[in-house]
This record gives sequence, C-alpha cells and structure tokens, in this order.
Amino acid sequence: MTESWKLSAAAPKIVVEAALIAHEAIDDWDPEIVIAGRELAPDKPLQWVLEAWLPRRPRNAEREAVLSLFGDRRPALRAEKLPDTDWVSESQKGVEPVRAGRFHVRTPEYLPDRSPGTANFVIPASQAFGTGQHATTAGCLAMLDAMKRRGIAARNIADIGTGTGLLAFAALHLWPGALATASDIDPVCAQVVEENAALNAVRMGAGRGALTMIMATGMEDPLLQARAPYDLLIANILAGPLVELAPDFARAVIPGGSVLLAGLLDSQEEDIRSAYFRAGFRLAARLQVGDWPVLWLRRRAAR
Repeated sequence: MTESWKLSAAAPKIVVEAALIAHEAIDDWDPEIVIAGRELAPDKPLQWVLEAWLPRRPRNAEREAVLSLFGDRRPALRAEKLPDTDWVSESQKGVEPVRAGRFHVRTPEYLPDRSPGTANFVIPASQAFGTGQHATTAGCLAMLDAMKRRGIAARNIADIGTGTGLLAFAALHLWPGALATASDIDPVCAQVVEENAALNAVRMGAGRGALTMIMATGMEDPLLQARAPYDLLIANILAGPLVELAPDFARAVIPGGSVLLAGLLDSQEEDIRSAYFRAGFRLAARLQVGDWPVLWLRRRAAR
C-alpha cells in the first residue's frame, strides 16, 4: 500500500474558499496532491480547514505549493502520516446513508430503504468521488428528482465528470428509456462505474436504457459529440471548468434542454451564471445545500 500523508491548514471559511478558488486556477497543479476544504465542526460553520493528501512524505516544495494558495494570509500547516491504507476508501466506509429526493444512497454496510417510492443505490467506498455523501452530489440527486416531478422528459443524457456513475444511474432510473453517456478524465472511473453498475443493476451498453462510459476531457470526444445534442447534461465538477465549458455545453444541448451544474461555491455562483447566460441559458431552479449551490439552467430557444 502506498504511503499517504495529509497536510492541514485551519483558517476562516472565507480564507479557505479563496484558497480553493486559487487552486482551481492553477493549470499545472500536481494531480497527486488532492485538495479539499471543509468546516472544522458542525457547530463552527465559519471555521474551516484546507486538507491536501499526498502519496508520499511532503517535500518543502509541496508544502510551499499548498501554502501559496493562501497568498499573504498563510496559516500554520500541519503534516500527518496516515495509516497504511487507501484513505479515499477508508474515508467513505460506514458513512450514514443519504436521502435526496426519492433517492436513498448507502454503502454496503447499510440496508436499503424499503419504503414505497424509494430508489435505492449502493455505492461502495472506491477510488472515485461521488458516493452521494458530498453536498453537491446529494444536491444533484434532489434536483434531478425535482426535474422529473416538474415534467422534464430526458431522452438523451450526458453526465460529464461522472466519478462513481451515481448521477448517471439516477438519471436512468428517472428516464429509463433514455440514451445515457457518462465521461470522466480519471481512468480509475471506468472500472468503478462498471462495478457500481453491476451492483445496482444498471445495464452498460450503447442502446436506450443503457449507460455508455468513456474517458474524455470536457466535450472533446468523438462519441460525446456524435451523440449530441442532449436534452439533459449533468456536470458536477469544478467552477473553473464549468465556466470554460459553457459554450461547449450550449452547442451540445438542444434548445429548451437542461444543464444541471454543481461543484461551485457560493462565491463562484455569479461567474457561473454570467457565463451560462452569455451562452444562452436561463435559470430554471436553484438549490442550496450547505455552502454549495446547485443550478438547473435551460437553454433558450432560438429566435
């Protein structure tokens, strides 16, 4: 098992959010250094910690890279060697099930919810993100449920940055006759999605009611482009790529079609909404889950 370390820096929420935004803007960031931010405790919502995970003992250059995200307001940085285990998997084991709309998402340690009208998904701890525990994933599930209840009909769906495949699975549950395409840039996700599809009786394949999984950056893939236009496009990624992809998403979505966006902080919402307004979208609904907005936008019909 690879040695793992964690760097932690506690700071006010606004400072950590600014550091996360600075991280997104760095094109050549070392992909082996995984960055995340969270509140220190439920009763301290304004006190956050930025955490950086590394597959080795952090060198001075890596410590400096993390601290540089804070600009001139550098907090103390604490280094901690983690147990010899897969920290991503361990962090997701035994977590409480999540209820979002009609969806009940659990790890294998818990039983399904048998109440009427409940859609159950089991997502084990894995090397891909998107188990439903993060507010953005849970928010997307709730918004998909709301879209279905408001009469949205999706016949051609794309989930960009799918992670575990959960949002694509949920969309296929709501619209079982749709074509569905999921993509990610992380090669780990291909196997993870296939394994999770088998666990949840989701059919993989190219036909209607099945999910096609591909590796792609943004919309730069011949199959993604060939399958367009979509009437529902989901992207739970990061604010920077969401802004950059707005014109591509506009070209890939039919007039009147929907995009579901998440992964952005409150402080980034204005930039996201401005980019998508310029690309021809209007806001249909907004959901706030903790500090994370979830946006449903619809492409305006051509005049």
